[in-house]
Amino acid sequence: MAEEEFTEKHLNEAIETLCQSKAEEFRLIGYEHVTGSDIWACINQKYEKNGFPPLHQLVNDILSLKATQFMNYMTISAYRGSRFE
Repeated sequence: MAEEEFTEKHLNEAIETLCQSKAEEFRLIGYEHVTGSDIWACINQKYEKNGFPPLHQLVNDILSLKATQFMNYMTISAYRGSRFE
């Protein structure tokens, strides 16, 4: 059981690191206020209906996120008032 918890913790840390890396990439191209949490919220909303995908798809979705996709998500979230939930 402790081994499974460590694995889940390690997985969560790896995903958080990927989101931070993507946020840093966006900051380098001029989107100064993007955080790893914002990236995760954008990616996570894709999985609300069907649940989480396999790990390789999750990693691909984070790393291949385009600035335009992210800004579309942020704009729609702002209109819905759900960005700060």
